[in-house]
Amino acid sequence: MVHVLSSRILLRPADPERSRRFYGQTLGLPVYREFGTGPERGTVYFLGGGFLEVSGRSADAPSPAVRLWLQVEDAAAVHAELSGLGVEVLRPPVREPWGLIEMWIADPDGHRIAIVEVPADHPLRHRP
Repeated sequence: MVHVLSSRILLRPADPERSRRFYGQTLGLPVYREFGTGPERGTVYFLGGGFLEVSGRSADAPSPAVRLWLQVEDAAAVHAELSGLGVEVLRPPVREPWGLIEMWIADPDGHRIAIVEVPADHPLRHRP
């Protein structure tokens, strides 16, 4: 059995500085650590119970199979804030048939990010 001690999502953006501005300033994710120097340095951000590492560089288009899922307290408030900052909103907050409130945005490279609110009455809020 594999005993996982930590995990993170690795992104190789086309423009690392642009992505660091998006994740660090626009989304306001706190920095866990940085390594290396210059524009190719790596930055690891806290993502709630996980981490997001933005490092290196890639000219490849993002895979549509990879998505980020970020849970927030209030999707409508996040929508208003990010819209005001010029973030590309792919879809405003909508209550899904499964009960979650989901909004979709894209990072500067086009990675799709789900912004999710778990309503107070949703089963994810209650232990069985």
